[in-house]
Amino acid sequence: MIWKPHVTVAAVIEENAHFLLVEERIEEETVFNQPAGHLEQGESLMDAISREVLEETTRPFQAKALLGTWLYHLSEKQRTYLRFCFCGSVGEPLSGHSLDGEIIAIHWLTLKEIQQRQNRLRSPMVLQCIQDYLRGVRLPLDSLHTLTK
Repeated sequence: MIWKPHVTVAAVIEENAHFLLVEERIEEETVFNQPAGHLEQGESLMDAISREVLEETTRPFQAKALLGTWLYHLSEKQRTYLRFCFCGSVGEPLSGHSLDGEIIAIHWLTLKEIQQRQNRLRSPMVLQCIQDYLRGVRLPLDSLHTLTK
């Protein structure tokens, strides 16, 4: 058997010093996360992040930059995640779209409010992505490539 990490995408979305987070129910636990999810077969990373933000917030997402990639080993579950995190902006909620079933609510939270919920963040990557965003880390989107044969 070949080992493979779970490839995920996430979005840091900030407006007026507030960050858009989703409150979601995962494995009997309520946690906070950026809009995020798994890359699906045949998708580009850009398609995946646009789809995930729409599914989890009902808002269209416009990526501005790649914040980076994170490799997260969750040893107790024997899982590894490879996260591509983007920053960008969202539009108004689109009618006809509903939140994914796991999403309880979306919240606009300050950094302080997120730090106060640190024990309820889905992973340490949530806060790390925000901290890198605040440090001004930005990688160009044209550094991402999708090849198909």
